[in-house]
Amino acid sequence: MVLVRPTLAHKEQAIEMIAEFEQYGSPINGDGFLSDFLRGSSYEAWVAQLERASDPATCPVGHAPALTYFGIRENDGRIVGMIDLRLELNDHLRTHGGHIGYAVRPTERGKHYATEMLKAALEIYKERGIDELLLICSKGNAASAKVITNCGGVLKDEIYSDTDYEVLQRYTIELG
Repeated sequence: MVLVRPTLAHKEQAIEMIAEFEQYGSPINGDGFLSDFLRGSSYEAWVAQLERASDPATCPVGHAPALTYFGIRENDGRIVGMIDLRLELNDHLRTHGGHIGYAVRPTERGKHYATEMLKAALEIYKERGIDELLLICSKGNAASAKVITNCGGVLKDEIYSDTDYEVLQRYTIELG
């Protein structure tokens, strides 16, 4: 599995993946707003937005600069998931999102792709000189908590989210 920045060449697979999430009624975290763009705009507009969002100078107001990747299985080129790497944290991300959001398509879960994507993402952060990360998941999301702890995450605290109406677990990963 490799992380690849989305391009126009990924359009059909990306649309099919989002349709799979919807078919399974599965929430999507870490898609860089792809599902929103497909409902209200276009895949092409989303790819252009990713470029703007990756640079602090052109990042939309109210959003943190971020890099979004597809997790692509090498033996067949299938997009198995997505991961969104926030390069800075704003107030919302400090309590609700953290540095990283990720999602694995429903038919590919249980194959350790989220762990592989997160490990690859940690290397990207190391290369950028970021040495501490905050990752957040719902307390009820045992699979995500396991991915985080398998990659060195340590539970920092739990908070109740008045926005999400649930308990969120906040983990830190030290990269230094």
